[in-house]
Amino acid sequence: MEAELRLVAFVVALLVMALWEVISPRRKEDQKRKTRWPVNLGLVVFNSLLVRVTVGGIVFQCASIAAEKNYGLLNWFDVSGVYAVILTLIFLDLVIYGQHVVSHKVPLIWKLHQVHHTDLVYDTTTGVRFHPLEIFFSLAVKVITVFIIGADPMAVILFEVILNTSAVFNHGNVNIPVSVDRVLRKVIVTPDMHRIHHSIYRDEHDTNFGFSVSIWDRLFRTYTDQPREGHDQMKIGLSYAREPEAGKFQRVLMLPFHSIR
Repeated sequence: MEAELRLVAFVVALLVMALWEVISPRRKEDQKRKTRWPVNLGLVVFNSLLVRVTVGGIVFQCASIAAEKNYGLLNWFDVSGVYAVILTLIFLDLVIYGQHVVSHKVPLIWKLHQVHHTDLVYDTTTGVRFHPLEIFFSLAVKVITVFIIGADPMAVILFEVILNTSAVFNHGNVNIPVSVDRVLRKVIVTPDMHRIHHSIYRDEHDTNFGFSVSIWDRLFRTYTDQPREGHDQMKIGLSYAREPEAGKFQRVLMLPFHSIR
């Protein structure tokens, strides 16, 4: 049930964002979808199948074990109900923000995370472009967090749905009026806010790490309001991986074993 719910939410969000990009795109992109989407969507299918046949719904299972065995802070302090759900969402969100920062600062983990940044176009499928080893690293981080805080199992499912839908939303090449974006980003991460994180300039792509709420970037001073070259002219991707060959599926999978900034 947990996996099916996540899949339905993800597919619906992806289809809605893809349609929105066609109807009202934010930027005109040179690269065609037919050269990029097979790689990005191929990665999400490959990663999903790999996780499914190995560890399955391990995060939810660990949350259930923590609840049954009374592990973790929320269980020790007897926090339950809506409070447990809210605190689980907050803690997991903060930890994933921290994981993202670490992915940019620690060279070994950056070797994996750079795959996400080698997309030369920024659209909703960029939000699912991750190396399988980074997926397993992220799962390990979430499992550890679940046991430490004693995460509410239902909140874990909700968090995964929020994580997936936020990723395809904030990577969308969609046109949101500046006045609306200015209000939205006070609370959530908007596509214009997160696009800066995919700038070719390191001082810009080492900012705006949040994936759902913008508070962590503001609180920890990793927030950048606008790209120096403007959204229409800014370059997406990494300076050392811009040749067409770098975007092929096999090269993407092997990238962590060959390149480092």
